[in-house]
Amino acid sequence: MEPVRLTTPRLLLRTVDSDDTDAVYTAAQDPDIQRWTTIPSPYLREHAESFTEQFVPEGWANASMFTFGVFLPHGALTGMLSLTMRSLGVAEIGFWAAKEHRGHGYTTEATLAASHWAFTQLAVDRVEWRAEVGNHASRAVAEQAGFTLEGTLRSAINNKGVRRDCWLASLLPSDLNLPSTSPYLPHPTP
Repeated sequence: MEPVRLTTPRLLLRTVDSDDTDAVYTAAQDPDIQRWTTIPSPYLREHAESFTEQFVPEGWANASMFTFGVFLPHGALTGMLSLTMRSLGVAEIGFWAAKEHRGHGYTTEATLAASHWAFTQLAVDRVEWRAEVGNHASRAVAEQAGFTLEGTLRSAINNKGVRRDCWLASLLPSDLNLPSTSPYLPHPTP
């Protein structure tokens, strides 16, 4: 699949390339990004080069992971967001926000735009969000975007060689007033 561009009232979501290596490298020096995500730590320049020049293009080419840089109109990188295809009709969303751009709602706005795109263009019927228990900033983004918290998975994330518990939440097309590509029969509530 060829990379796409998504726009929101305040943001441009587009793929990243070698021109973005410096911005990715600089943002990923933040200890919170290295702590709460599975990126390498320490994060070296060669990690950013590999990410922008190989990892991201390969994900788009084989339709396994759709990675977007989240940019302001004047070009500043506010963060990264990816949708990883996990199974038929299911994508997992992951994101991080550059330290100086946190607290403005950019990641929530990007999450909604990318999820809408996945529901309408990729035949996705479920977007899952997972984050290590304790990552309250990521959880706040998921909740603000309308994800429903479904529980805690034990030992479900391997972060730098350590198994950790994670929260799991989901967003369905109906949460955004969109139709599903497959029929959905929810379990009846008592």
